[in-house]
Amino acid sequence: MKLIKQTAIAALLSSIALAASAMTPIQDAELSTVSGQDGVSITANLNVKIDSFVYTDTDAVDASTGLGGGSVSFNGIKVNGLIAASIDILSKASFLQAAGAAGVTNPGTFYNPATGGDVVQIAIPADVQVAAGKFLNVSVDAIKMGHNAASFGSVAMNQIDLRGTQVWIWAH
Repeated sequence: MKLIKQTAIAALLSSIALAASAMTPIQDAELSTVSGQDGVSITANLNVKIDSFVYTDTDAVDASTGLGGGSVSFNGIKVNGLIAASIDILSKASFLQAAGAAGVTNPGTFYNPATGGDVVQIAIPADVQVAAGKFLNVSVDAIKMGHNAASFGSVAMNQIDLRGTQVWIWAH
């Protein structure tokens, strides 16, 4: 029995040694022939809740009229919906072409083509398929003045479509 265990352990150790010897470094010439898919895709299902947003007028209250100052609060703010984005690395030429196509009239005012390198692009593709009713939605449950408990109502922005949006990032 002891001989069988020793034989099994020896076989296991030799197979590990063979597997380890099969891992060899790849040379630059060989690496240049390797290709793969570039870019990364990101999908996010947003569910943001904000208790309240309060705007306060800091003007001093006029003692004779009692007017001035005051606040308005937006309560129960919610943002939800689906965002699908891709991340790609663009060359200088590709970035300048994409920026021009997006309507940026002079990308050289913020990106120096003479010294700038590659650019990271985060984009919400125009052709991404989003299920009905799953675009971004923003709602405010109540709008109140001062310390008044009564609400002026609510606000909602529904089906906010961000497809076609692009963001570019580079070092400088």
